[in-house]
Amino acid sequence: MKSKSRKVAIVGAGMVGSSCAYSMVNQAICDEIMMIDRTYDRAMAQALDLSHCMDFTSTRTKVYAGTHSDCAGMDVVILTAGANPKAGQTRLDVLEASAVITREIITNIMAGGFDGIFVVAANPVDIVTYMVWKISGLPRHRIIGTGTSIDSSRLKTLLSDVFSIDPRSVNGYALGEHGESQFVAWSHVTIGGKPILQIMDQHRERFQHLDLEDISRKTKDAGWEIFTKKGSTHFGIGSALAYITRSILNDEHKIIAVSAILDGEYGQSGVCTGVPAIIGNTGIQELLELNLNTGEAEKFNTSCSIVRSGIESLHLEDSI
Repeated sequence: MKSKSRKVAIVGAGMVGSSCAYSMVNQAICDEIMMIDRTYDRAMAQALDLSHCMDFTSTRTKVYAGTHSDCAGMDVVILTAGANPKAGQTRLDVLEASAVITREIITNIMAGGFDGIFVVAANPVDIVTYMVWKISGLPRHRIIGTGTSIDSSRLKTLLSDVFSIDPRSVNGYALGEHGESQFVAWSHVTIGGKPILQIMDQHRERFQHLDLEDISRKTKDAGWEIFTKKGSTHFGIGSALAYITRSILNDEHKIIAVSAILDGEYGQSGVCTGVPAIIGNTGIQELLELNLNTGEAEKFNTSCSIVRSGIESLHLEDSI
């Protein structure tokens, strides 16, 4: 019986790309990983280093270096290559530099005949994801950004400390831009299936110290705290990339808050932002439209407006 190898290419062999590859190797997510970088020797060195993990893992993943033109046979291409913000900048401040890098990479990959699924982590991820969709010409369900997946994970970790529970017992999402305008949809956050707002109301004395706005701020600022103290964030986002890719390759239908191109969902079109979606072997199987309250809907619309402004600044319709 013939088996189809599950093949993933990672474009960008820096901290995020290598952390993603390491996570996938240890979880045996795919059969092959091709590392691609502007500096071929760096991709080759990362691939060699990762291949030395195999004696200590349960299965063997073939890891090697390649180029954009080698992506034709890949099931998933993960894009981590982009520009990093400097001190005092936001993710949106690196848009122009990231746009140049993205255009070159996607153009070269598509010229080689790629026809799979893109998973994007390069910042500003919502705008870059939209750009990948426009340049690639692929259907929107096959373009997935990491979006607020990492922010939602940070939210669950913060709440797990407050309630002294496992983070996986918390369900909830940060929505909107993976950036300054993101927000937590508190009306949909549950602890063990019970709404957090209900828990706080029933146990006012116990949780009177809990400031949801402060939790929201810490969720949004967590990445910057890490970035300013060590110069990069890579383990968390690398794991998020592996998690999304696993759901694609294994057709797991996991619900993950990802950057998705909206076409009428939440009353928005022509924009890409973080919303919960069902992820399977065709990419985004379905977008979940949460019933946001009035305040949350206003925050969502504001966040979409900010992302849309960034998209419009690229004049993609004129240049493709």
